[in-house]
Amino acid sequence: MTQAAVDRFFMKRALRLAAKGVGTTHPNPMVGAVLVSGGSVIGEGWHELPGKPHAEVLSIDRAGRRAAGATMYVNLEPCSHYGRTPPCTDRIIQAGISRLVAGCRDPNPDVNGKGFETLERAGIEVSEGLLDEEARELNRAFFHYVANGIPYVTLKTAMSLDGRIATSSGESRWITGKGSRRAAHRLRSNADAVLVGVGTVLVDNPELTVRAVRSKVLPWRIILDPSLRTPLTSRVVVRGEDGKTIIVVDERIAEKRAKAFTDVGTRLMMLPTEGGLFSWPSLGKRLVGEGIIHLMVEGGGKTAAWFVGEGAVCRIEAFVAPVMIGSEGVAAMGPLALEALGDAARFDVVRCRRVGGDVRITADRCL
Repeated sequence: MTQAAVDRFFMKRALRLAAKGVGTTHPNPMVGAVLVSGGSVIGEGWHELPGKPHAEVLSIDRAGRRAAGATMYVNLEPCSHYGRTPPCTDRIIQAGISRLVAGCRDPNPDVNGKGFETLERAGIEVSEGLLDEEARELNRAFFHYVANGIPYVTLKTAMSLDGRIATSSGESRWITGKGSRRAAHRLRSNADAVLVGVGTVLVDNPELTVRAVRSKVLPWRIILDPSLRTPLTSRVVVRGEDGKTIIVVDERIAEKRAKAFTDVGTRLMMLPTEGGLFSWPSLGKRLVGEGIIHLMVEGGGKTAAWFVGEGAVCRIEAFVAPVMIGSEGVAAMGPLALEALGDAARFDVVRCRRVGGDVRITADRCL
């Protein structure tokens, strides 16, 4: 096996380790590290929670003295600054590691090349850019958050071939099959929060929990509800006792009405509205303040259209079932008030695959 093949093999291992932190590391990135000496793994680890040891440090601790002269594979540039934990570069240098292979640079201004420079000054051979695309894809929410200061938004929809999410009577269970629903719950488990509009709460009374798949952390449940029409008896409010339900309301909402929700453990996030609508930049910054950097949007066409219209949607996950419902059904996308085709939001299809009898389309916003 060539050195290039060896490097790819162990970088893939580092990426798999990093992925174990899905849903638990934000606002930190997911990082995995593998220490190799003589072709064998002598230590490895992944970042699990903010404030906990970083992957590089865990791999060094597990390797002990054997780390001297070893090669470290890590999917993201090691940090070189003091945050909740000391710089990883210090430990790498102290351990006597001779070579570091990294997937991509850390876009955080506190790092962004400084980690590599620190290691090179210490005489460590540094190679960057191996499986760069895979490394960036894994931490796409983190990269977006660092660049824009607002959450990465995934819009998920389950619809018929003719773009309907329910019949005219509101029946929607189930348009798509079990495989699609399971995949959708996995998407939920990967996000920091799941958001719907109040219309979905009134019609479907969803729980907005993760089912059918294992989840280490329960995502926040968020409802956009300017007028606070969410019933106190709704499932999201009843489950609000765990402190993970947030209702986003107009800041002018009556204090007495608001208190009824906070008394049962549901949090209210008060924001100004204009014409009954929130501003995405304002909402996004507040969500980041709660540690939410990956937001999954579900719900009806009105909510979907608002996020698309605000230019907030980064990725669409569309599950399409081979069924026709008709124009009288409920549309997956509400009005966007477009006059020219050139004004339409454009997306690139990055993946298209079958899920049971359905088709899952993944599309990223054109930049």
